[in-house]
Amino acid sequence: MAKASTLTNMTVTLGAIAFLASAMLSAVFVFTAEPIRKVAAAKVDRAIGDVLPPFDNSPAIEMTETKIDGRTLRLYPARKDSRPVGIAVETSTGGGFGGEIRLMVGFLPDGRIYKTAVLSHAETPGLGDKIDARRSTFSLQFEGKDPATFNLAVRQDGGDVDAITAATISSRAFCDAVERAKKVIRN
Repeated sequence: MAKASTLTNMTVTLGAIAFLASAMLSAVFVFTAEPIRKVAAAKVDRAIGDVLPPFDNSPAIEMTETKIDGRTLRLYPARKDSRPVGIAVETSTGGGFGGEIRLMVGFLPDGRIYKTAVLSHAETPGLGDKIDARRSTFSLQFEGKDPATFNLAVRQDGGDVDAITAATISSRAFCDAVERAKKVIRN
């Protein structure tokens, strides 16, 4: 026998469905939070290894944070046989065409850029996503450059960086993030 469709019955039914749905979402969150955190940490560890020469310490354990231009940057010092081999800086900018761009920039002890790696972005596929070394050679022009003498701006803005064709906004944003990392290293 069916219950009458009263406001009370409908409210109780809807409340029960909402409670079950939220309980299931909470359970999924609890069970996936740690694996998601581990994947994100592994991505950062890989990026540190990609942007610095070989090291034998654990830069992620010695990580420090600093704020510059209203953004938090993470610094990962790397050593081999107790001697500094470089520092990786996790930096970001909100100036990308698709929003935030997060980079890892490796600096050698003398201040030169060793390598860069894109951690995340939402740039246009086939255009702005060429900031990623897996898509083009754009980021290679930063390798080995001394930011004290290499102007970290696109040529259209008077800098030394060749912008990606049809993706000047993404190129500028990449330069902005690297410039922010340089500010931390120079201070």
